[in-house]
Amino acid sequence: MMKQVKLTKTPLPGGLREMLAIALPMVVSHACETAMIFIDRLFLSRLGTVPMSAAMAGGLTSFMMMTFFIGLIGYATALVAQYLGAGRKQNCARVATQALLVALLAYPLILSGRPLAHWLFTVTGIAPEQLVQQQVYFDILLYGAVLVLLRTGLSSFFSGIGRTRVILISALIAMLVNIGADYVLIFGHFGLPPLGIRGAAIGTLLGSFCALLVLLAAYLGRGNRREFGVGAALRFDGEVMKKLLRFGSPAGVEMFLNLLAFTLMILLFHSHGLATATAVTIVFNWDMVSFVPLIGIQIGVVSLVGRYLGAGRPEVAERVARSGLQMGWTYSSVILVLFVALPGPLVAIFAPAVPDPVFSQAAPLATSMLRLAAFYVMADALMLVCSGVLRGAGDTFWAMCISVGMHWLLLPVLYVALKVLHLAPQTAWLALIFLFLAFSGIFYLRYRGGRWKMLRVVGEG
Repeated sequence: MMKQVKLTKTPLPGGLREMLAIALPMVVSHACETAMIFIDRLFLSRLGTVPMSAAMAGGLTSFMMMTFFIGLIGYATALVAQYLGAGRKQNCARVATQALLVALLAYPLILSGRPLAHWLFTVTGIAPEQLVQQQVYFDILLYGAVLVLLRTGLSSFFSGIGRTRVILISALIAMLVNIGADYVLIFGHFGLPPLGIRGAAIGTLLGSFCALLVLLAAYLGRGNRREFGVGAALRFDGEVMKKLLRFGSPAGVEMFLNLLAFTLMILLFHSHGLATATAVTIVFNWDMVSFVPLIGIQIGVVSLVGRYLGAGRPEVAERVARSGLQMGWTYSSVILVLFVALPGPLVAIFAPAVPDPVFSQAAPLATSMLRLAAFYVMADALMLVCSGVLRGAGDTFWAMCISVGMHWLLLPVLYVALKVLHLAPQTAWLALIFLFLAFSGIFYLRYRGGRWKMLRVVGEG
């Protein structure tokens, strides 16, 4: 009798199935990170509009202080992926070690910028009742910056080798710990005093610490140590560090300058008055829901593009880009429908427990701005996927120049609209949206040009 052979369909390299396997855990993990921040602000909104706005501005500024090093360390994803694709596994853990060294060296430098941030809060004209709480929240988060940097280094290793479930588990634990700690510390349950915005910041650090423990346990696990030679890699490596600094620095500069411009834009909006500050905080809470999970798709694109270019297969890397865009547009289309159909209920979620006249003024403004935000959610996906392809290939300098140029053009446009022409916040917001759409098109044209297919970062060996 002839044996029947069961044929199984092999996943297409770079296809949607492989992209889902790598990117979906990253999407969910970034969604968990988003949920942590979202819940912080949602709980604080029950205390009033001021703590919620203070948490946004203070949290954004503390993150901005870390962004150069987060971008630099985060490039370890592409570098690890290219070493893996080139068959040089022993260098993957060496990249992780250099990333962790950068994290430890960066921590005191970040703390030294604390007085400058306090000065920035003062000169931008934030309302005094918001300023005090904003500084408290900022300070606590800044002291925990080293947790974020170390998590970034270890997460970059796991995303580079394609084991993104570890990152997902760590993010889930961080979210659960953070939500539980927020509930107890902000409102003062189980016999503890209510700490308000201070409790929200402490809860965030507790969640980040638990996530770091999960990543460390996986990285130092027996199987991982054996496969990648983690023990032997725990040393300074000049060659690998040089590559990380060379290709990661543009990403770090880009991330820092972008978030600095974005932070200044938020502070400009907040200086327009408490009602505008409340409206903008609500809108960007939902904008974060639409944007941050897409970063998980971008990381998947960076990892797979780096791996296939390292293996000399640019045609598969191009397929990765199409798969990433398919995922991104699917997610963004859902967000688009929500922003168009339900802006009022989305805003009402942040209503304080006690009626607040500031929220009453802010709600109509937030509703109109959220509906306008639907114009660019699809462009978000396009820009993040195209920029992910360029970064995975090593085209980081060009991506930095265009992205930084975009953000720093948005800032003077907003300043002129609000402070010189005294236009309504909705009009200023619409001008920013049109500029963002134009820059998304520029990223797409760079991707379509195809120069990225010929770039190599790790070479032979």
